[in-house]
Amino acid sequence: MAGPTSTMRAIVAPQPDGAEELVLVERPVPRPGAGEVLIRVAAAGINRPDILQRRGLYPPPPGAPDILGLEVAGEIVEAGEGAEPFVGQRVCALVAGGGYAEYCIAPAGTCLPVPDALTLIEAAAMPETLFTVWVNLFERGFAADGDWVLVHGGTSGIGTMAIALGQLFGLNVIVTCGSDAKCAAALELGAKAAVNYRTQDFVEVARRLSGGDGVAVVLDMVGGDYLPRNLAALADDGRHVSIAFQRGAKAEILIPDIMRRRLMLTGSTLRPRSIDFKTMVADEIGKAVWPYVEGGRLKPVIDRVYPLGEAAVAHARMEAGEHIGKIVLSIES
Repeated sequence: MAGPTSTMRAIVAPQPDGAEELVLVERPVPRPGAGEVLIRVAAAGINRPDILQRRGLYPPPPGAPDILGLEVAGEIVEAGEGAEPFVGQRVCALVAGGGYAEYCIAPAGTCLPVPDALTLIEAAAMPETLFTVWVNLFERGFAADGDWVLVHGGTSGIGTMAIALGQLFGLNVIVTCGSDAKCAAALELGAKAAVNYRTQDFVEVARRLSGGDGVAVVLDMVGGDYLPRNLAALADDGRHVSIAFQRGAKAEILIPDIMRRRLMLTGSTLRPRSIDFKTMVADEIGKAVWPYVEGGRLKPVIDRVYPLGEAAVAHARMEAGEHIGKIVLSIES
């Protein structure tokens, strides 16, 4: 196994000058510290926070590199103190940044082994959406076997992962999509129902399908004027989990309604959380979810794969909203 070279190709977004273009640069290969590993990256997933970072709206947390990318897959070629046994393993990893590069540092605790059932392209599309859906739908939303849940953005990376996990854990997943074609795709993937939000009322559909009671959980990435409608779709004692706010960060709600129906409003962001927290989530996923991955029963939906140098094209596809599933960069060292 050859060791890393001294320099690597990487993608950055020039900031803070407000420029939105992506630039392919040459950077020194980073070196892992204690508890860290260096991954020779085979592929990196594209996520909406990457778009926001490119626009200057989502700066990386302290200590994270300015290189974009929150999830990678590849081979560990070097390790810091305490992580030496991992060298030579194929892994996918959740990272705070640095994924759009030929080499990337990852905390050993956020790495998951890539089984034979997954390609490295597929593995690179797993961590960000899997960690996000697991934390928010199951841990914060307490989704359980038999629950009806409503997930917006049904054909996004988050939405397709929620559908897949819902099938494995006995959830009845209703999704919203922006076209009939996307609704058909979501149904094909296993959603119990798919609502075209341009032509249908997702509140009416959610309440009707749940027998008039409403859904147990709403996983929301829309925010804004969707929030009161989401609450109307919830059953008594329902949980509303916010993970983004694409239609606005403010909403007006009726506090007495929340009190009377005992609703819970919660949410989270993953990137700023501590390595200890992310390691705990990785451990939970390793026990509860990864056996399904190893058995070939859980795979991400891959929309398109682009080479590293076409990261801007990959971003444009995500911003156009035409994708179904994950967009991935293939990195050729």
